[in-house]
Amino acid sequence: MPTTIRRSGAVTAAFVILLALTAAACDDDTTPQAAPPATTAAASASGNGKSGIKLPDSLKDLKNWSADDLAKWAAEHGFKPEVLKGYWNQVKMEAAKGVKPKEANIATAKSPSRAEVQLPPAIPAVAEKHPYNAATAVVGKIFLSVSPSADAECSGTVVSDPANPGRSNLVWTAAHCVHQGKGGDWFKKIGFVPSYNKGGAASGGRKATFEQLAPFGAWTMDDGYIDPHWYQEGGDKGGPASQYDFAVFHVRNEDGSGRSLEETVGGSIPVWFNAPADQVTAASAYGYPADAPFDGLELEHCDSKVRLTPYVYDAERPPMNAMGCTMTGGSSGGGWFAQHGGKPALVSNTSVGNDAGTFLAGPTLGADAQKGFDYFSRKKH
Repeated sequence: MPTTIRRSGAVTAAFVILLALTAAACDDDTTPQAAPPATTAAASASGNGKSGIKLPDSLKDLKNWSADDLAKWAAEHGFKPEVLKGYWNQVKMEAAKGVKPKEANIATAKSPSRAEVQLPPAIPAVAEKHPYNAATAVVGKIFLSVSPSADAECSGTVVSDPANPGRSNLVWTAAHCVHQGKGGDWFKKIGFVPSYNKGGAASGGRKATFEQLAPFGAWTMDDGYIDPHWYQEGGDKGGPASQYDFAVFHVRNEDGSGRSLEETVGGSIPVWFNAPADQVTAASAYGYPADAPFDGLELEHCDSKVRLTPYVYDAERPPMNAMGCTMTGGSSGGGWFAQHGGKPALVSNTSVGNDAGTFLAGPTLGADAQKGFDYFSRKKH
């Protein structure tokens, strides 16, 4: 999952996720894998979940849930805060490396044939110049532990909080960066570092201090929201749940100042829900790719035309956006920004891509995404 890009092979109809992992104290040469999903806090295969409000037999019926239903479900399956101050130091952050999982065959997915799919042309990722400016301070790296011996990384964006204008503590990312999905649980020790390596002190193999890597500090996740579709179906390979592969989480300031994340970095990006496809014809995807040929130290971006790609998994669900981009594992969860009213707005996040590393895909953020976000914004954290 994390540094987790999910990549699908266009010709073979296979898709994988790229996860940037750090393996600790490995005694053999095997590739470190995420720990087996925990089953104690997750729904069964039938979708019954914990006691209390149940997921409907058909996830199509989720559209009929009220805000109260969603709040009750999220409360039962919510994230449990951890004490994390000081955990993510420069040694742990710099050690994350990319690991490529095996491919997953999606031949049985509801998708058109290869001939029906026009994939966007590759757009080479471009590194932001140091020092990063105020506009990109909202983008950062997400660090997490997927097992006691493996850490990982993704990308995320500081997004505006309608319930707390000017004082947002919300970060947008991919669901697979924070939760294992079906049969699993939330990942552990999740932290957010905005404007990672802003000044370039760690670039080119140089050693950097924690303050240089994290100019705005490391923020601890203390609450999160994922869509029930991801909870019920998601995993470390692509599938229909990828069309709901988005998440938002709340962070707390560890320096005791009481300043919000938005105040600290100097801004936030609004989420543009239900954006008309004919108004999102181009976007810029940002992230910190860590798998080769990248090293996870540089903020990269791709400016590309965007198109809807109905080929992904289940045509009865909201389609996914696609763009040409060469970013690799580690860019998962990074925001896609398009112009809305003359200002940038988040319209998607990196979820999947192809094995050749030429394009990325991300979920469209429709009514389900907005309903969940509005609930989470109003919630007391």
